[in-house]
Amino acid sequence: DGFAENTQSKSHLITAIHQITDHRKAQYYFPAYELMMDELRDYRFYENDMIHPNQLAIDYIWNTFKTVWISSEIETVMDDVGAIQKGLGHKPFNPNSESHGQFLKNLEEKISKLQNQFPFMKF
Repeated sequence: DGFAENTQSKSHLITAIHQITDHRKAQYYFPAYELMMDELRDYRFYENDMIHPNQLAIDYIWNTFKTVWISSEIETVMDDVGAIQKGLGHKPFNPNSESHGQFLKNLEEKISKLQNQFPFMKF
């Protein structure tokens, strides 16, 4: 496909999305593609292949999505979950050290606190 064919294809997809979404049923379209094409059109937002969005663009679009659709209370919970997941993936230099033991204890406390608040969460 060339540029014109790709644009036409995207237009058909967006038209179809707008035909099936219904604001009365709380169905909405988030314009991630349009953000990339309109707001992030500079090549500094693309990977070296000049086709795919880089991490800067992904973060921008994700932050825009969060601002529109995620409440600040839930965003805090998401940050806590992210910190726990990062902690669970941590590879210690010295697993037998006192500092690593304290790190694990703090991590377990964070997990317990979050699971008390949201019992369905599993780590």
